[in-house]
Amino acid sequence: MAAAEGLARAIAEGVGAIGCKPVKRVNMATTTRDAHALSANIGIREITRRLNSALGATLVASLAGSEDPKITYRWAQLDGPEPQAEAVRRLQFAHTQWLAIAASEGENVARMWFIGSNPLLDYDTPVDAIRENRFKEAAAAAAAMVEDGFSG
Repeated sequence: MAAAEGLARAIAEGVGAIGCKPVKRVNMATTTRDAHALSANIGIREITRRLNSALGATLVASLAGSEDPKITYRWAQLDGPEPQAEAVRRLQFAHTQWLAIAASEGENVARMWFIGSNPLLDYDTPVDAIRENRFKEAAAAAAAMVEDGFSG
């Protein structure tokens, strides 16, 4: 009886039993709002550093729309050049999606989400969608991943 009560309490609290996947109670709107607030407060250089660390400079440059695979290293430096406004917008958006997915699914899944073919994006990758300013589509695909609405 105690085991059943413990399991019921764990489920009610959003945590699975030992050896089971945690039960998710994720609100994408709240997660995105919190991630966006963090992105807005840390600045573009720190966002770039974090994305470089998580995804690699070449991928970050690609999603930002740059043909120079090393530019993001310079953007991350305090005395480095500032990215153009469109690149800043893409980087901030990508960082928000990264935070939301990594918080929900873990960093490995978040990394794979960015580079994997996604049926919700007509089988493009989220990196391609972000580079093409398809933010609404990419945000919907990220929400499907976080809210377990993605079945592929």
